[in-house]
Amino acid sequence: MKEKAVLASSNRHKLEEFRAILRDWEIVFASEAGFTDDVEETGATFAENAELKARAVCKALGVPAIADDSGLCVEALGGAPGVYSARYSGGGDKENRTLLLKNMADVEERRACFVSAIAFVFPDGKIIRAEGRTYGEILREERGEHGFGYDCLFWSDDLKKSFGEATEEEKNSVSHRGRALRALEAQL
Repeated sequence: MKEKAVLASSNRHKLEEFRAILRDWEIVFASEAGFTDDVEETGATFAENAELKARAVCKALGVPAIADDSGLCVEALGGAPGVYSARYSGGGDKENRTLLLKNMADVEERRACFVSAIAFVFPDGKIIRAEGRTYGEILREERGEHGFGYDCLFWSDDLKKSFGEATEEEKNSVSHRGRALRALEAQL
């Protein structure tokens, strides 16, 4: 029987990625486990935000909780959107991509990386942390129909195509979250 962990997220895509890699665990949404509060992401880093979310869910439910905070860091924008990736424009994914393209319109150096920090918090106070990164460039236009967020604007150095053009398996094999999850799994 698999051990159960609660994912401090409502993002369906993240849940699928967690389940695809952490196969020894039964991962469920916090809302399915009875946690409906919003945890304010006040951390200055991805790691701080992941830990804030996981601790809040673990404390409220008394069960192991796992959280990820991740985002896109663009060198030419001083690391932005960074921890504000999901709320960069104040709108949704499409608005975030539109604003990124606008801010990058006249920029030649387009290096970027996705970062994922994961915190797995247990009721006894134990915490396991992991981080993953993947590198590439920001495209000048969207490519591909797959993924979410900035995927169709991110050219992966590893895959030689955008994350939006990659299959789920291809993306998970090199993505920031996939790398962080595999590092976490090695510690479990």
